[in-house]
Amino acid sequence: MLIVMHQHATDEQIRAIKDAVEAMGLRAEPIPGGERTAIGVLDNQGYVDDSTIRELPGVREVIHVSKPYKLVSRDFHPDSSVVEVAGIKIGDGQPPVIMAGPCSIESEQQMLTAARQVKAAGGHILRGGAFKPRTGPHSFQGLGVDGLKFLRQAGDEVGLPVVTEVMRIGQLEDVCRNADILQIGARNMQNFDLLKEVGKLDHPILLKRGMSATLEEFLAAAEYVLAEGNNRVILCERGIRTFEKATRNTLDLSVVPLIRKMSHLPIIVDPSHATGNRFLVPIMAKAALVAGTHGLMIEMHPEPEKALCDGAQSQTPDGFAKLMKQLQQLGDCLGKMNFD
Repeated sequence: MLIVMHQHATDEQIRAIKDAVEAMGLRAEPIPGGERTAIGVLDNQGYVDDSTIRELPGVREVIHVSKPYKLVSRDFHPDSSVVEVAGIKIGDGQPPVIMAGPCSIESEQQMLTAARQVKAAGGHILRGGAFKPRTGPHSFQGLGVDGLKFLRQAGDEVGLPVVTEVMRIGQLEDVCRNADILQIGARNMQNFDLLKEVGKLDHPILLKRGMSATLEEFLAAAEYVLAEGNNRVILCERGIRTFEKATRNTLDLSVVPLIRKMSHLPIIVDPSHATGNRFLVPIMAKAALVAGTHGLMIEMHPEPEKALCDGAQSQTPDGFAKLMKQLQQLGDCLGKMNFD
């Protein structure tokens, strides 16, 4: 339920509404706006009788929200959110942010080389995986805490913030110590205990869409994080599983404008995991930019042919540098067209 206050409602009237909601055993979440304040009602398990609330001074209207996500929706938060990471802003009105680097951290030197190449090409955030969720148990699983240290050192060396995946609650302390953004991968999108824990942190969270998740399930997963108090969430479309076998996954670019309409959270696109094909990544990256993405996550490896993980979808340093120039040109073109 959403309680919309009159434009000139007083602080005392707003407090009275909060007290009335909490007296019903529910949680009241004030949502200040440019012209008026709204109050979101949370924790209800069904329909809430609003007859008492409607009669209180200062109430303009009461809107019943049936979505399983409320804090994530524009009903509760009409203005677009911008997530800031080490001075880099991600969201509406900001230039697209490019996160790039190898799928997995393989050595100190490999990570430092990749960081220098990402920086030289104009990338904004360095990515690298220290804990790798692999389909098979015998595949390379990452360097763990040592990998985190290599990532942090490389980011500091070139002056880039870093993002890496956390897979379980026990890893949070180490990952928080070394990363600027915590990634929740596709396989953990509905790991609700993990979502609740990262919701208690002040770190920005990059939440990837699950490989079989509907849009509603994706936004409901983000709701778990916001419900715990952390509203610094960036959504990421990385392809969904369909019957198609020509690509690793099916990139659902329609989700970008849909999420921008339904939610205030920024959304980026990962064309590398979506396609699994180095040739397709630049094409789909540019298509994502046209669709309105707030950023891209692109895999780049100093020597993709020697990569221990996902070399086939990783850009070469030269290929990544070329793509960055093309994205800049496309962004300039879209800006001139006032494309939104």
